[in-house]
Amino acid sequence: MNLKDYVNTMLENSFKFKFINHWRNIDKKIFFSFFTLFLLGLFFSFSSTSSLAGERLNKDYYFFFSKHLIFTLIAFCIMFFISFIETNLLKKTVVPLFILTFLLLALVPLFGAEVKGAKRWLDFHFFRLQPIELVKPFFVLITVKILTLKKLQNSQIKYLFSFLLLSSVIILLIDQPDLGQSILLIGSWIATVFISGVSLFYIIGFFSVFLILISSLLILMPEKFGYIINRLVSFIDPSKGDKFQSSSALDAIKLGGLKGQGMGEGILKETVPEAHTDYVIAIIAEEYGSVISIIIILIFLYISFRIIKNCINQDDQSIKISLCGLAALLIFQTFIHVGVNTSLIPTTGMTLPFLSYGGSSLIGSAVLAGVILNYTKNKTYLYE
Repeated sequence: MNLKDYVNTMLENSFKFKFINHWRNIDKKIFFSFFTLFLLGLFFSFSSTSSLAGERLNKDYYFFFSKHLIFTLIAFCIMFFISFIETNLLKKTVVPLFILTFLLLALVPLFGAEVKGAKRWLDFHFFRLQPIELVKPFFVLITVKILTLKKLQNSQIKYLFSFLLLSSVIILLIDQPDLGQSILLIGSWIATVFISGVSLFYIIGFFSVFLILISSLLILMPEKFGYIINRLVSFIDPSKGDKFQSSSALDAIKLGGLKGQGMGEGILKETVPEAHTDYVIAIIAEEYGSVISIIIILIFLYISFRIIKNCINQDDQSIKISLCGLAALLIFQTFIHVGVNTSLIPTTGMTLPFLSYGGSSLIGSAVLAGVILNYTKNKTYLYE
């Protein structure tokens, strides 16, 4: 055997060893839960977008499904890669990756593509990126990094720093405007700092500041943010506003009952714009029944249960807080989506992780899943 063949054999054996070692230590129950959600997303994407592409947009029936399939494969590879790399290396990349995604978010007001009055995307011709989907998981991780800095271990200023970071992201989101993602980030930040051991006094104080700032925006700039008041008014009193989308979604869920109308028999995807993104759980309930919707929600809850269970045995404080923050992000986003679809909360655009159509949402979900799988690996038998 010559030297080149010997080196190739060593590299192949090394990668094989690392792969086997990684597979042995990964939390397989969480992994297969994420894998199941990816598969369900593919299936429901085919169901919810075929008629939209073929009948309304005069495209090939598999147009949206093909794109969703490509992004699902990319997202799955991203999830596996992030879960595979060394945990310490992943921690070191948090700061540069957050800075990169934050800069992309900051470019939206300048170069963003406006769709239906909202400027939330960067158009790269071959792909339209929504930067906030990438910012969310890294925001939780950078917040944890600030809260666990040794230099600020005994100082309360770390909470101020994390609050200022949150405020900078929220300002960019409000300008888009994107109320749903703002609420999601605020909820995730509160959960993260609460787990870190902050006093409730600080949380109440920060929350009061947010309420004052938001109220000021509504009063001073009604032409830009008046839609928020309109949605709140229509939520409290449906007769005073347009609740067509939320009412249609709720009617679809009722129409589906326990067993559903059957694949392709639902009408919500044909009557409500962007139903395959913001109202996908209602489409699922209408066509396949509430039982399937409940099973999907239970999968998300099971993932969160496994994450919290893993936290109990974690010695690394930063990993423990990160896992709790990421679990909160996942669950809050799921229940905001479900809440909007069932008219439990005011209407706001929010995708369902892994299942809603959209490349940015899938990639953001993959990053979150990859970090969770990386941080929940069994560290006892790792040879990294």
